[in-house]
Amino acid sequence: MGIIVDERVKDGAPDGGWGWIVLLGCFVITGFSYALPKAISVYFKAIMKEFVCGYSDTAWISSIILAVLYGSGPVCSIMVNRFGCRPVMLVGGLLASGGMIIASFTENIIQLYLTAVITGLGLALNFQPSLIMLGSYFDKRRPLANGLAAAGSPVFLSVLSPLGQMLLDEYGWRGGLFITGGLLLNCCTCAAVMRPLKRKERKAIACSQELKEMLPPEAGQENIICENNIDKKLTKNKLLDFSVLWNRGLIIYIIAKFIVVLGLFVPTILLVNYAKDQGVPERDAAFLLSIIGFVDIFARPTCGMLAGLKWIRPKMSYFFSLALIFNGLTDVCSAKSTDYKGLVIFCMFFGLSYGMVGALQFEVLMGIVGTSSFSSALGLVLLIEALAVLIGPPSAGYLVDKYKNYELIFYMAGGELITAGIWLTLGSFCFINQKKHKDSQQKHQADVAISPKR
Repeated sequence: MGIIVDERVKDGAPDGGWGWIVLLGCFVITGFSYALPKAISVYFKAIMKEFVCGYSDTAWISSIILAVLYGSGPVCSIMVNRFGCRPVMLVGGLLASGGMIIASFTENIIQLYLTAVITGLGLALNFQPSLIMLGSYFDKRRPLANGLAAAGSPVFLSVLSPLGQMLLDEYGWRGGLFITGGLLLNCCTCAAVMRPLKRKERKAIACSQELKEMLPPEAGQENIICENNIDKKLTKNKLLDFSVLWNRGLIIYIIAKFIVVLGLFVPTILLVNYAKDQGVPERDAAFLLSIIGFVDIFARPTCGMLAGLKWIRPKMSYFFSLALIFNGLTDVCSAKSTDYKGLVIFCMFFGLSYGMVGALQFEVLMGIVGTSSFSSALGLVLLIEALAVLIGPPSAGYLVDKYKNYELIFYMAGGELITAGIWLTLGSFCFINQKKHKDSQQKHQADVAISPKR
């Protein structure tokens, strides 16, 4: 049975207990999903040398992993609603590990692309179900939980990048990918701890809210009625609910995220190669990603706590817009950084702004569609983002190959983030005002209907 949390059940989320173990598993899954495509960039120089290819060719490896991670969203939603989170995640862990291990035996760049598809699919089957489980276990503490889970990305990035450089020096890029594949088997361990909420518990929570004042306290009667009501709701649930696309707030969010993903990952994917081309030693270049990770570690939980404040949570979309604009300005202002000191400063500000974006993106989505529609909405959002991921990093790599100028990609990425932030601000403002006007009209009509006739 799939993990389906009714909107009325969310108030009964444990907000703790085993949820903290689920949070730890989500932390690890998020770390691998977001950090791995960037961390393997330390192998790109060696791959370019062995397969005689350019920046845009190797950028496709990370881009394909991210694209499949996002593009498999609808398929993952259907599988989760059909089989449940835990079995899907176990299969995903095996696929992610197998993809990296097979990649270590490839003989050309095309074969690397194919193994990237396998790894990306495996990460997708872990990432989305872990977020769904997190949403079912947390409600009041959900912004904090999302912030802590999102911190897995910088923690793993700060570890996997220097670890990858060390493995590259000791075993070559093939040995590094092989060992990375072994590490990805930990995704299966995370899947094992994703214990679904007991069905009876969910029924009891829903029934206590629906029938508290409707039924007399007769033994057995409440349970029988609840059994029937909940079973009907579960059987009627669609494997992939396209009706969420009628939500105007979701459409605004999808457009903004498409623009965001075009430039969000570009600096981190090409940063190491850029630093190496500027004469920075290889280990120091790899350490730049660790700097981003170290700052990001503190940025995400802190941003999650701020997002949970009463005066910020209702205005989450504006807070998210601020994070996007901040990240875009960081890219634009750092476009001319060429020495190592300038790159370190860029990484510090980028880590802060990038952490804010990572901590808020799924919390904003949950706030728009609610937990009951989150699975379907997330799958559709990730599918749209997959198109942007396929365009962003490879196009940036093409610009570098053609013009031999990294400055252009920082302007491009920063401009896209700023555009997305402005769009989300304007869209949210219009949508919220329109919703308030509609609610006011409905209230006025209700008052007129119940008022005594003169």
